[in-house]
Amino acid sequence: MDRLFVRKLSGDEGQVVLLASSATPRLGRKSIPVPDASFASGCCESPDMTSKHAPVLIIGSGPAGYTAAIYAARAMLKPMLVAGLQQGGQLVITTDVENYPGFADPIQGPWLMEQMLKQAEHVGTDVINDIITEVDLNVRPFRAKGDSGTTYTADALIIATGAQAKWLGIPSEQTFMGFGVSACATCDGFFYRGKDVAVIGGGNSAVEEALYLSNLAKSVTVIHRRSDFRAERILSERLFKKDNVRVIWDTVVDEITGQSGKTPLPPSVEGLKLRNVVTGQEMHLTVDGVFVAIGHAPAVELFAGKLKQKPNGYLWTAPDSTCTDVPGVFAAGDVTDDIYRQAVTAAGLGCMAALEAEKYLAGIEVHREAAE
Repeated sequence: MDRLFVRKLSGDEGQVVLLASSATPRLGRKSIPVPDASFASGCCESPDMTSKHAPVLIIGSGPAGYTAAIYAARAMLKPMLVAGLQQGGQLVITTDVENYPGFADPIQGPWLMEQMLKQAEHVGTDVINDIITEVDLNVRPFRAKGDSGTTYTADALIIATGAQAKWLGIPSEQTFMGFGVSACATCDGFFYRGKDVAVIGGGNSAVEEALYLSNLAKSVTVIHRRSDFRAERILSERLFKKDNVRVIWDTVVDEITGQSGKTPLPPSVEGLKLRNVVTGQEMHLTVDGVFVAIGHAPAVELFAGKLKQKPNGYLWTAPDSTCTDVPGVFAAGDVTDDIYRQAVTAAGLGCMAALEAEKYLAGIEVHREAAE
């Protein structure tokens, strides 16, 4: 999600605004400016602009953001959460969720996010429907500008903007998304036990997804637009040894075919229309499920050049922490997690971010008292 929504804000000078994201940064060793309520020039400055302040500001509303809000609210930090463009994150486009602890039967992704939202509000989070368009991390308190024109300030910031899977971009992909088309084998592979599936891609992600699915599915067909994998050699060799895996080279997907769905039956995938990019030859492949594995893109546009990033673009956080390289700014969830990318791990990082934000704010208060 590139931008974020905000719902309500409180105006206490001592509050911290939480920016919800998938990544949680760790505190660095930079000097911590004394919080200043005045507005400096730059981001968010406007005499006609409404200003909202909270001790913690969270940007993002997926499992990481909501969990951070729940923990921050229960710590009496009066968090403010700006929900963003896709409230609920990637789970709102996920149908059956079977690997989130606490539920004996499969649950719906949108329902799970609705419950997290209600829990966050119940414990005292101000959830605001707005989209953050600018952030200023050089001033204290931190400032964020919303698409609504509102300026949000906070003593601590939690970024939980998440990441988005990269998709093929063909119209039929949207028709079957969540109903046979997935970007997460770990999440949805279980539903394709004993069935025929296809994996689209040729990097490490695609090969790893295919390896995982080979232990569940009847057959796995990897479709790659090039004549060789970009994945690590050891992974490729491991895949080639699988008896139920085959690779179709130099080929792209033109269309995903199936039943579009009529009440009460949901859409269902039946196959793929493929095209060889060298010969132009077309073919049809019968499959029950399609896993798109062409990478993920973290929602970090707001923070480019302002926070340290990993070589792959994800926000950097200190080891075993959600602290970024800017003191008081934390990252949690898929915006920083480039390995696991699971709802439950995002929630765990959100918990860590809130606890570290609480500790950071307590340290600021000690400095204030000492200064007085």
